[in-house]
Amino acid sequence: MNKILYKKQLSETVFLMRVEAPLIAEERKAGQFVILQLDNEYGERIPLTIADADKTEGSITIIFQVVGKSTTDLAEKAEGDFIETIVGPLGTPTHIKNYGTVVCVGGGIGVAPLHPIAQALKAAGNKVITIIGARNKELLILEDEMKAIADEFVVCTDDGSYGRKALVTEPLKEFCEMDPKPDMAIAIGPPVMMKFCAETTRPYEVYTEVSLNTIMVDGTGMCGGCRVNVDGKAKFVCVDGPEFDGHKVDFDNMISRLNSYKKFESDAHNCRLDQQIKEKEEAAL
Repeated sequence: MNKILYKKQLSETVFLMRVEAPLIAEERKAGQFVILQLDNEYGERIPLTIADADKTEGSITIIFQVVGKSTTDLAEKAEGDFIETIVGPLGTPTHIKNYGTVVCVGGGIGVAPLHPIAQALKAAGNKVITIIGARNKELLILEDEMKAIADEFVVCTDDGSYGRKALVTEPLKEFCEMDPKPDMAIAIGPPVMMKFCAETTRPYEVYTEVSLNTIMVDGTGMCGGCRVNVDGKAKFVCVDGPEFDGHKVDFDNMISRLNSYKKFESDAHNCRLDQQIKEKEEAAL
């Protein structure tokens, strides 16, 4: 059982929680994630990046977006409540060294897993250029935290409600056209956003890592749910990743596999809403 020590709502659908997990906090490295389960008997297993950790407090920070039944249930928990199971740290840590200049691109909720990576890259002596984006101002997260890390900082919104009206690929292309060009790029966000970031850097031969967030069950490579094609070979995000060379990932195949689960997610969410309506009607009688 893992106690929720702190909870904060970052936007309409995004929440931050600091959770008691001393062993994970002690061992975690940038780029790693946990799998949590609210109900050990029937609960869905949810993979979430470790956004931060405090060894002294014995806690890890998770940031998640409400998209279905399980994340809705998690969002309804309060400080002092418990998460039944958290397993981790899982995945291969980010390879951190002094590359030179690194462009870190985060889209939407992807800014959360990008934060510890950008922190570690800065600590290793890199010049860190950070680009974060969202559909609108209300959906931006961790702006102050990312700005504090960055040597150069750009904010984009699709609708122009804040920062620069542009997709994140626009400033990314501009940085790639500079002389000298960046030594590396890291892009984390929705699959389509990562795909086009990789396509943006490809002509400039700027090595680009992406962090994939696929369907996972066990987190040990046994179930095969997180399988992706990388350079024509099958890889498992939970053990081989979550980070891969974005120029070699078959994003179309990955997106197709993710969409195959949409109906099940929608059915589970709608079933939960029907149950809530029923409970309210019964309480009103």
